[in-house]
Amino acid sequence: MNPEKFVQQQFTVICQQQVTDAYLLPMGNRYRFLFNHGQEVSDEQSLSPDLGQKIITYLKYQANMAVSEHRRPQAGAWRWQYQSHQIDIRLSTVGDFQGQESLVLRFIYPLNLREYRMVEPGQWTKLQQLTIGQGLLLFAGPMGSGKTTTMYRLLREQAVDKVILTIEDPVEITEPRFVQLQVNTMAGMDYPALLHLGLRHRPQVLIIGEIRDAATAQCAIEAALSGHLVLATIHAKSARGVVPRLRQLGIADYYIDQALLGACYQRIIPVQGRRQRAVFFDLQSADELLKGNGGGISEAWQTTLQKLYTEGQITAEVKKAFWNG
Repeated sequence: MNPEKFVQQQFTVICQQQVTDAYLLPMGNRYRFLFNHGQEVSDEQSLSPDLGQKIITYLKYQANMAVSEHRRPQAGAWRWQYQSHQIDIRLSTVGDFQGQESLVLRFIYPLNLREYRMVEPGQWTKLQQLTIGQGLLLFAGPMGSGKTTTMYRLLREQAVDKVILTIEDPVEITEPRFVQLQVNTMAGMDYPALLHLGLRHRPQVLIIGEIRDAATAQCAIEAALSGHLVLATIHAKSARGVVPRLRQLGIADYYIDQALLGACYQRIIPVQGRRQRAVFFDLQSADELLKGNGGGISEAWQTTLQKLYTEGQITAEVKKAFWNG
């Protein structure tokens, strides 16, 4: 099969199913083409090594990557047309010890195309209430759980009368009403540098793509304390785990108490069949977080999962898989 035809066919299926990641991986004398549906990876096709490498070469060319380089890691980007929508695709390649190249594709869908429904719609109102004030609202959850989409949806409603600035690595969603900055470590523009630069634009609201180090955490706290609303993602396995994570990054309890509005842990869970998914929140206010003990998942999370299982909306396997977050 022609690699261009293969890409057109498979990318159409990917967009129809809202697949988040696709993989083209060598396995012996074949290539495996896999889809990530959020909770599970499905093995879609087995390809010859010749076709697999041709597809990788074609995609690298489209993403302005070095097609003759097969060992060193490379990253690229491509904008692909799906119906009337522009789909941003991030590409990453690397060669293994035998020189066989693998490819990972991340698909970034426009907000008006992304499937987004909630298990508990009432939680959205609580999230909206937390964004009324000033302070720091943090989002946790594994990669691909929709954290950036949630932040953007929350703030699109405020873009009419507020300046909203985002700092991401990379920018995942194009939003013309936001001022969007992208991390460029080669140019010395990391998260802290862009935060200091971005504050000169006098935004009322900030989105920080990820708090990954002490310097970024300190900048986020300072911005929240100086009168800004700051939304950011952070690595934690539950909403309760956000406070210990801030402490690990060197933020004193006094400043956490002063700045933190709340934390939201989220997952995308399959309901009523594998192709139907919904966003599931564990939302905790600052008071709940600071009074709570431990960093595990909340009882409310497990109570809701049990309710969904009893109502037949999720299977026993899904309940077990998501029971601890």
